[in-house]
Amino acid sequence: MPSSEPSAARPVADLAREVEEFVAAGGWDQPPQLFALVPTAALLDEQPELAGQLDRANPLTPVAQDALPDGDLGESLGRIAWPEIVVGCALAQEIIVLPPDVEAELEGVAEADGDRLRRAAADHPRRTEARLVAAVLRDGEQACVMRLRGVSAEGGEEAVDELVESPDLAPNLIEALTTTLHP
Repeated sequence: MPSSEPSAARPVADLAREVEEFVAAGGWDQPPQLFALVPTAALLDEQPELAGQLDRANPLTPVAQDALPDGDLGESLGRIAWPEIVVGCALAQEIIVLPPDVEAELEGVAEADGDRLRRAAADHPRRTEARLVAAVLRDGEQACVMRLRGVSAEGGEEAVDELVESPDLAPNLIEALTTTLHP
């Protein structure tokens, strides 16, 4: 199957949303999770017992992978090489989002000490917790979805998450995932 067919029939943005919804079902405070994007027909040919769980009309199916090792995510991704059957991949990870003015304040810390920067961001009163999903296909199609964790209002209202979609949310992560797809 040519690599352009899956993306034309089911944009990678749909797959990124599907991965985010799957991970969101498990709640917050989860480690990064990696998914292979595999042609559904090939998956069903290898594992026909999945026929009741998968929709053959969807050209690609996200397949959760084993847990990534603890430590630097970039190093872990740098050691990944996918077999040909995998036409794309997606990664879900929780991150801290800061307003642009706060990011500018912390620029000096980032250059000096990554661990100190992570602690400063996690402790900052204006931080927003988020889950970011980046997905890429071998043909170059890419997407990012970010769920900003809602905060309960003082009046007891239930927290509402906000969903943001843009392929430009995580260019470094997109590049790292794309590298895993090419030998």
